Amino acid sequence: MNKHLLTLLLCVFGAINAQSQANQTLTESTNYFLNTLNAEETKKTVYDFKDSLRFKWTNLPVGMVPRPGIAYGSLSDKSRMAFHRVLSAMLSSQGYLKTTSIMQLDDILNTLYQTMFDENKINQKMLTQMQNLKWAYGNYYISIWGKPNAKTPWGLNFGGHHMALSLTSDGKNISISPYFIGTDPSEVKFGKYSGLRVLSKEEDYGFMLINALTDAQKSVAILKQDVPKDIITSPQAKQRITSYYGIAAQQFDETQKAIFKMLIQEYTHNFEHEKAHQLFNKIMQSGIEKVYFAWVGSIDNNKPHYYIINGPDFLIEYDNVGFQNDGNHIHAILREKGNDFGEDILKQHYLESKH
Repeated sequence: MNKHLLTLLLCVFGAINAQSQANQTLTESTNYFLNTLNAEETKKTVYDFKDSLRFKWTNLPVGMVPRPGIAYGSLSDKSRMAFHRVLSAMLSSQGYLKTTSIMQLDDILNTLYQTMFDENKINQKMLTQMQNLKWAYGNYYISIWGKPNAKTPWGLNFGGHHMALSLTSDGKNISISPYFIGTDPSEVKFGKYSGLRVLSKEEDYGFMLINALTDAQKSVAILKQDVPKDIITSPQAKQRITSYYGIAAQQFDETQKAIFKMLIQEYTHNFEHEKAHQLFNKIMQSGIEKVYFAWVGSIDNNKPHYYIINGPDFLIEYDNVGFQNDGNHIHAILREKGNDFGEDILKQHYLESKH
């Protein structure tokens, strides 16, 4: 056999085997988690895969919009430990740490508001209003859709304030789209955790790229409009992004392209290794030159700013405004085009299925 062909086949089979192993780990860890639940907890957690509720997600606090599923904070220690294994199977180490840190940031946020009240910076009405939003490490909800297995579709949603993880599996492939993450504050500016920035690179690499552009490139990339108050493709918004804005990466030099790839990878590489590389490789195969980058707002931090990355296969939105226009409140989303809630992989699954 041709040496190059043999090498290619080994790479392909190796990737398939690794992907199969990763999906097997995810399925096994999810079933193990389910086996730690009692009957009442299982009833709260498990839904029919075809239930339309699976497609309904939000980035609003739990106090404003309840979530389906079981509250993480109500679980036993054994179940919590098992669910962390599920998160580890879904996500890379950076994705896992961002997820758990976003949860922890809710407790920090509650502490910050209590401190402001204690120092007479806000009144009781404001404190109560914030507490009623139910920010808390334990107020994230887990729902399983269908039976996790290698042959039929199933899903897992995990959501709460500033997080919406929506996983769909056909048994062989997975989709984690839409993938929403956020932080408030994006940088803690007083108290014990001063300096903490959970989504630091989403912000830093964005600034690095816009400031690496020439003045001529900036004139194309920077849109002359107000910074959106939220991501445009939030579930509350009716508007969707169907056009390309800003500057195409075709206009970037090699250094600018390298920064652009780092920024994209900061999102794709939140996922488990095989899923991350499958998605990023798909983007590269379609052509980085076809991906557009647009910026709105300040090119200095601590001021409102926004960017969008739009390619044939995916969309990334990042918005940092803040309630006081202080550029200290991030909302960000990654979507695989045509594959939200596994639309694309399920279509392929049903075409290949005997049913």
